[in-house]
Amino acid sequence: MSGKKILMICGDYCEDYETMVPFQALLAVGHTVHAVCPDKKAGDAIKTAIHDFEGAQTYSEKPGHNFVLNATFAEVTVASYDALVLPGGRGPEYLRTYPTVVAMVKHFFDTNKPVAAICHAAQLLAGADVLKGRTCSAYPACRVEVERAGGTFAEIAIDAAYTDGNLVTAPAWPAHPAWIAQFLTKLGTKISH
Repeated sequence: MSGKKILMICGDYCEDYETMVPFQALLAVGHTVHAVCPDKKAGDAIKTAIHDFEGAQTYSEKPGHNFVLNATFAEVTVASYDALVLPGGRGPEYLRTYPTVVAMVKHFFDTNKPVAAICHAAQLLAGADVLKGRTCSAYPACRVEVERAGGTFAEIAIDAAYTDGNLVTAPAWPAHPAWIAQFLTKLGTKISH
């Protein structure tokens, strides 16, 4: 198997599971994953948050692990990557304010390369203006961002994922099995038993 080179754009307080799990899963199947954050370099850590569903009107938030970045944001040549992963959490609302991040996200849509976005990453997709005419899932509270950006919100179960062209989306971390499986299909990753 020839592994793909995947860019993961993170920000402080991205959701812990939505950062760690796809990062580790993609490495486990032979892909190269570069996790970056604006204004940070390889070896720096970002804070993550653990979001859980405990019966309140929205998720609860607890401190997550510190996630160590393995690439330097300023050194990224976006055209050299085969795919993009966007974790959810609170990071995307800030990431969408960085013009360089927005340009990176647009590159993957302009070139029709696979993009996996989960939970609040829809805020970054909306901020990058790449949702017009697309159907995408997200954390339900992000429905308004999806629709105001010209997209259609996919109402799916919390443990399901939705693929529209090169875009694979899911509502939250309970969808990891479906979301990662659909993204691996887009990458052309073959796993045999």
